[in-house]
Amino acid sequence: MTSPSNLSYWEHQSFLQGFDIVVVGGGIVGLTAAIYARQRRPKARIAVLERASLPDGASTKNAGFACFGSISELLEQEKKSGTAALLAVVQARWEGLELLRTLVGDDALQYEAVGGYELFRPADMELATICRQHIPYFNDLLAPMIGTEPIYRDASIDLPATGLAGVEVMLENRAEGALNTGSMMRALLKRAWLDDIVVLHGCLVTQLEPGAPRVKLHTSWALLEAEQVVLATNAFSRQFFPALDVTPGRGQVLVTEPLPGLQLPGTFHYDKGYYYFRQVGSRILLGGGRNLDFAGEATTDSGLTELVQTALERLLHEVILPGRRPRIDYRWSGTMAFGAELAPLIGPLAPGIVGALRCNGMGVAMGARTGRQVAEMLG
Repeated sequence: MTSPSNLSYWEHQSFLQGFDIVVVGGGIVGLTAAIYARQRRPKARIAVLERASLPDGASTKNAGFACFGSISELLEQEKKSGTAALLAVVQARWEGLELLRTLVGDDALQYEAVGGYELFRPADMELATICRQHIPYFNDLLAPMIGTEPIYRDASIDLPATGLAGVEVMLENRAEGALNTGSMMRALLKRAWLDDIVVLHGCLVTQLEPGAPRVKLHTSWALLEAEQVVLATNAFSRQFFPALDVTPGRGQVLVTEPLPGLQLPGTFHYDKGYYYFRQVGSRILLGGGRNLDFAGEATTDSGLTELVQTALERLLHEVILPGRRPRIDYRWSGTMAFGAELAPLIGPLAPGIVGALRCNGMGVAMGARTGRQVAEMLG
């Protein structure tokens, strides 16, 4: 661990002084904000501060779904926020994915256009019927932004090939895909350093002092200053601004041992997206279950619970790999951020400080666009 008392002259001069822009948070949003800020201000001195050794939120802990919404999710969001708000946020998700792919490149992302599938079990048939009926509606509604080729279709005829058990209906989103979260973050970090952006890991920001012409940042290393600060700490942001409409949502995930002969192409959603799984190499990645205990999972604490892990394993054994009980090799949790509105929170928070927060569980899709938007506010 870096000790403030042991920082050299060279470290102070090269890594901790003279910043025009400091981004707090080294996840997707923070790194893309810094990269787009560099494009707009080629001579600016820019730094990204990340509290942990790796981005400690969701950026390196998500499932790698390049998605913008299953039909049941879109129906629920439209009911809550209206058609105009839904279209705006789907546009943001779609543009965000395109920006990310352009910025990083599909090879570095290990992007696969495998499609997304929503599953319905016998108890879900009422919802399945409603979603089936809305296939033409959402194909027409989203065609201007995504393309006239049908986006959604009833893919139930393909169910036998998946090996899934107890699933009655499967609806496909042909425009979705999957990517490698770790490769994505490595590529963004490489791009940031190549763009002469200082990225400091393990540098915890404990306090922000807004002000002009300089914002002061109290960190675990030293007192830093910058003309402008971007707060991209997502679910952790209420530490600095307690009144923000930002509620944490922990997502728990597991990954099985390698399973020879596994053939499960695509990304899969169940129960309005509260459960999600995909094949990663020869393993199954499965996550979700936040809806089993919304209050308990509204936390920034990392950790696993018996309630959620048991539900995930039940889904794994009964539906995804019926009759099989593979060893679980990895378990972890990541922290997303949610709010009353579908749109991310992007804008001024205090003198010299702008926020880029709250992607509502869609950080992979919305991160790059959110980063670009906040960079445009920096002038």
